[in-house]
Amino acid sequence: MANYYYKVWVASGRYHSSDPLTYCASQKLIVGSIVSVSLKQWQCLAIVQQEVAQPHFKVKSIDWSLDSLSIPKPLLQLREWMQQYYPGSSGVTTQLFLPSGSLKPPLDLSQHQYKESKINKNKLPTLSSEQVLVLKAIKDMGTYVIHGETGTGKTRVYQELAMRAINNRRSAIILTPEISLTAQLYKNFRAVFGERVVIVHSQLTPATRRQTWLRIATTTEPLIIIGTRSALFSPLKDIGLIVVDEAHEPAYKQDKSPYYHAIRVASKLSSLHQAALVLGSATPPVLDYFIAQHKKIPILRLELPAIKKLGRKIEPVVLDLKDRSHFTKAAHLSDELLSAMEQALERKEQTLLFLNRRGTAHVVLCQNCGWQALCPHCDTPLTYHGDVHAMRCHSCNYSRPSVVSCPVCKSADIVFRSVGTKAIADEVHRLFPDATIMRFDTDNKKVERFEENYEQIVQGKVDIIIGTQTLAKGLDLPNLSVVGVITADTSLYIPDFMAQERTYQLVSQVIGRTSRGKQYGKVIIQTYTPTSSVLRAALQKDWLTFYSEEIQERQEFMFPPFCYLLKLSCRRRSPSAAQQASRSLIKILQSLALKIDVNGPAPSFHEKHGNQFEWQLIIKAKKRSELLKAIAVLPSGWSYDIDPVNLL
Repeated sequence: MANYYYKVWVASGRYHSSDPLTYCASQKLIVGSIVSVSLKQWQCLAIVQQEVAQPHFKVKSIDWSLDSLSIPKPLLQLREWMQQYYPGSSGVTTQLFLPSGSLKPPLDLSQHQYKESKINKNKLPTLSSEQVLVLKAIKDMGTYVIHGETGTGKTRVYQELAMRAINNRRSAIILTPEISLTAQLYKNFRAVFGERVVIVHSQLTPATRRQTWLRIATTTEPLIIIGTRSALFSPLKDIGLIVVDEAHEPAYKQDKSPYYHAIRVASKLSSLHQAALVLGSATPPVLDYFIAQHKKIPILRLELPAIKKLGRKIEPVVLDLKDRSHFTKAAHLSDELLSAMEQALERKEQTLLFLNRRGTAHVVLCQNCGWQALCPHCDTPLTYHGDVHAMRCHSCNYSRPSVVSCPVCKSADIVFRSVGTKAIADEVHRLFPDATIMRFDTDNKKVERFEENYEQIVQGKVDIIIGTQTLAKGLDLPNLSVVGVITADTSLYIPDFMAQERTYQLVSQVIGRTSRGKQYGKVIIQTYTPTSSVLRAALQKDWLTFYSEEIQERQEFMFPPFCYLLKLSCRRRSPSAAQQASRSLIKILQSLALKIDVNGPAPSFHEKHGNQFEWQLIIKAKKRSELLKAIAVLPSGWSYDIDPVNLL
């Protein structure tokens, strides 16, 4: 007969409540114990929250518990915080903290032990004077922003900080935004720290993820975890350092429930462990830069190349796409770019052609003067809808008939769409039939993905690389000498408040891919808006000018960091039904007298999903708590994304 009763957090997406469940056990359990319980006909792992008195209702028994394993206290506190900060199903939140698959006892934990590795300092290059100053400024606790240009050796600083943590008998987490980037980072750290370096990400097999989780949970030695955002939930007992590398990347935001952002979670976790949190980027997020300034968080600069050969001058050339005299041989590749590519082929060097197509809309743009259709209320680009020949804002639903001529220069040369990577690849194949060409975008099959072909690209076996934003992230290609940006301002046409920031980041990052080896870098930027202040700032690495102009616009139109955002979405069988559901929700929100601004309803950027239509509301508030109140009253069939990194 059971003598003990416990509330537990069930780790299952099938459990939709935000509350714990009560079970009984015949033995005493500690808070944080890992147990197995039955949820209807399913077996689920769960975490013991607390012991309670015998309830007045009948409860099920805990099937089994792991005596030797429990969740560390800081992780339990993090789970509780996430439940409040990112409200929703406790089942999906708790899943983050436990491995998938079975942990049924008895467990053989001996295979998860390892011998402590010695640190091989000989593998580390000498620190530069800038790196030494940055390291002196970073203490064992607190938050720090490293604003380091590409090639200035941020990874070398991370390694030194990790060494400091290990010497203090504390573990470190080094986050990277993409799974494809973990291998290179793992290789760099493994050469120095040996077997104590562990990879954690979602594409590991279930068996590997389980073994990795058990190793982290049972080891008594400090570890270095390399991974994507899910690595934050590793069962480390004592963390001394958390690094968020490429901190500007939107991939750090979870795109399904719970919609957490890795930077916010890392900040809370570092506080719970009294650890150092380092946010590193050549192009820091505007929001976090603003927070750092106002909270007086140290912003540490790295501007000089860590290795002298990386300091070779980049020669930027800006070409106006409206001047068609530059395009006598190809529709999308200028004569100057083709000449640079030909010279690179002769020198057996590489060319990267970058197409900035992140979330590209059907834009409305004058090819003669560069005029673009903008929403008068949101200052975001209007999207062309060919079925009704109208331009629409996807934030506030402002709409107007499409233009047939430019309102500025009266030209009839209006475009309604953008070029794709396949069209570029076809042109390149026609012009350079003997070159080895590879194209990378979201349409690639697994064997065609960049990470699957990384070695032959690094070895120079591919002459011309064509792709989208994946190619702008942290790649070190020593044989790359020419970068061509096909349409640099494409992402400026995205109907979103983050468009200018993402444009600055992507252009800056892709330029940073060249002049990293012995080759003299040449960058050719093709643009409809050669006088754009965003592009000019990116080319000149003038972050402060871009930041000051961007922050003024955010304040004028009330976007983060001057408000909190909530995106609410519903799907219905018809646009009219989705619109009606949205209006009904607005009435509910108005009845609560919340201190919020409601934009919409409007169709989502990707309106059609199968046979359903998605519409959305954008909610703004000065206090985040007001948005949590709105989430609490959402009717069935509505989804939400709090603190979204875009409104698409």
